[in-house]
Amino acid sequence: MNKYTKQDIIRLVEEEDVEFIRLQFTDMFGTFKNMAITKSQLEKALDNQCMFDGSSMEGFVRMEEPDMYLYPDLDTFAIFPWRPQQGKVARVICDIYRPDGQPFEGDPRYILKKTLAEAKEIGYQFNVGPKCEFFLFHTDEEGRPTTTTHERAGYFDLGPVDLGENARRDMVLALEEMGFEIECSHHEAAPAQHEIDFRYGEGLAAADNIMTFKLAVKTIAKRFGLFASFMPKPKHGVNGSGMHLNLSVSKDGKNMFHDPSGEWGLSQEAYFFMGGLMRHMRGMAAVTNPLVNSYKRLAPGYEAPRYIAWSAASRGSLIRIPAGRGASARIELRSPDPAANPYLAFALCLAAGLDGIKHQVQPPAPIHANISEMCAKEKQSLGIASLPADLHEAVGEMEQDPFVWQVLGPHISQGYAKAKKAEWASYQAQVTDWEISNYLYKT
Repeated sequence: MNKYTKQDIIRLVEEEDVEFIRLQFTDMFGTFKNMAITKSQLEKALDNQCMFDGSSMEGFVRMEEPDMYLYPDLDTFAIFPWRPQQGKVARVICDIYRPDGQPFEGDPRYILKKTLAEAKEIGYQFNVGPKCEFFLFHTDEEGRPTTTTHERAGYFDLGPVDLGENARRDMVLALEEMGFEIECSHHEAAPAQHEIDFRYGEGLAAADNIMTFKLAVKTIAKRFGLFASFMPKPKHGVNGSGMHLNLSVSKDGKNMFHDPSGEWGLSQEAYFFMGGLMRHMRGMAAVTNPLVNSYKRLAPGYEAPRYIAWSAASRGSLIRIPAGRGASARIELRSPDPAANPYLAFALCLAAGLDGIKHQVQPPAPIHANISEMCAKEKQSLGIASLPADLHEAVGEMEQDPFVWQVLGPHISQGYAKAKKAEWASYQAQVTDWEISNYLYKT
């Protein structure tokens, strides 16, 4: 990540002919928002003087206390490569503050920064390598997204079978121009499904990168007449999209998860971290898997985890131990999906892992067999719990885990649970096409 001063940004805006600057921030549910200014207002923005109406944002503040200020994080300044080369457009990601100069407790980025600061107090740096999958679908005659695709490509297929290859290439080029280190890109398992992997980073930078990544992918897809969807399970009968998280912590530049003498090359800290994740996973699920649709991805047969177990081999496990050792030693959490707010998801993962280290939570023995083929009695005897079956159950688990509420704080916890309950109630009230197809003619 670049290190900028206010003077650096003012100079870059002039030298690069930047005309518009987008002040970006993220709402409670992981949606990117922004307020655009011209360069004439740049110094005002860099002095933290840009204000917006927080009462217009769901989950922010009440009508009687609307004023919020955007504090730009100077190091996130970047120029959009897909915008005009004359009168360019740049962005800077902002934190949200109250008029009294205090961080807004409903800002997801603040929640992550606070959790990272707590880790730093004991010498830890949190590193995350996300893998975000997505679909490229056609749009209709009016430009609205569909779930239609003409391609039939699968894992690692290439053009002309992979019809999204050119779009994915341009996405990679745009991301690299914005400073991403792209490690690889490829077609995924389902038709029209893709993955672009970028290098791991420190927790806050990694969360910022996910938000930027999604914006870039959607923008470039639109140029090709396509719609990029990060919906967890947009189509029945094929793999859904995950946001697998490769997690590790370092101390004094050393990867604390590596121990050449440990089983699978992992340290005791790594196992305790894993134990903490598994202990709190049910309470975290409403954040890592935030949609009604999220739980339709978490089904056996599609490489998505359903049970709380770990393995050094099975990709169907909640936690997998990748082959990398030494500086690359890590654990892979496979349940989160790309609809999750990365700031809140990362905060919970870090806090849960540190809780496991603090209390020396030993994870259960690994399960290398196919859990979905086990009978209920066998799973019970092995102590294998499952993730929540749906969003309603997930919100209930979140409300019953005081640890999750402590990490997120009362403002976000209460607002988030309320909104997700309303989402579930709205879903339950719908009459679906499946019901019409199966019941209309029979009754």
